[in-house]
Amino acid sequence: MDVFKSMVNEQANEQRKWIDARFSLQDPLAGEFVYRSGHIKGAVHWDLEKDLSDMQTSGGRHPLPDHDALTELYQRSGIELDDEIIIYDNGGEPFAARAWWVLQYGGFTNVHISLEGYEGLVETGEAFETEIPVFERSSVRPQWNESILALKEDVRQLVDEKSEEVLLDARAGERYRGEHEPLDPIAGHIPSAQNFDWAQLVKEGMFEIAGEGICQLERMVKKDQSVTVYCGSGVTAAPLYAMLKEKGYSHVRLYAGSYSDWISEGDLPVETSTNEQDGAL
Repeated sequence: MDVFKSMVNEQANEQRKWIDARFSLQDPLAGEFVYRSGHIKGAVHWDLEKDLSDMQTSGGRHPLPDHDALTELYQRSGIELDDEIIIYDNGGEPFAARAWWVLQYGGFTNVHISLEGYEGLVETGEAFETEIPVFERSSVRPQWNESILALKEDVRQLVDEKSEEVLLDARAGERYRGEHEPLDPIAGHIPSAQNFDWAQLVKEGMFEIAGEGICQLERMVKKDQSVTVYCGSGVTAAPLYAMLKEKGYSHVRLYAGSYSDWISEGDLPVETSTNEQDGAL
């Protein structure tokens, strides 16, 4: 699957749709601010916490919105299932990948993550503007792909049955091992999970389609294996999911609630020992 796309030397296409997914976990208002300060011409802004998460419900720190909320997001953004859609953030970040996954979940068929962030896109010659576009509402009806979503019950079954499916933790190694946990009240990882820090996929502010990080990932997980990825809240696991699809892995799911959902009721097991197959570099 052609997930990541460099826009260098791409011809202009007035039919192409743009999504600006810039966001800052340290400053939740920053994404909308930079969008209003300048964005690719015609881009709609999708905010991680206002659009791509339902912060008023349970299910982890960035719960996935329900079908009705996502349908409303798609329709007010004026997009159709077969539109060519390019998503960008600042480059090498997880936010465009989260938006990409949300579109995969809705059944959109021609969506790509720009390898270049906003500044890089401007440097390639993409037109930009400060005016906020007005979008003609679409009547799109999503074709939900539930096979790419893992719920807590699915992961619990995977753990309880000692499934051969690979469970991959996308957080930094020290969080996976339980040595340092700045966000969640219980440190550690889901039992049986291996660790692959998603940041290994990024070099100089861009995702690498080839490189040592990819080699490490391909050594850890075989192409014919089923994989479920998670992180702390479902956000940084999205680029790991996207890269697995880019490299041809067919059976990949995202545990959207992730570790923060797993520990939310305090009744599920957690490990802090290092898995012998830990993939963190």
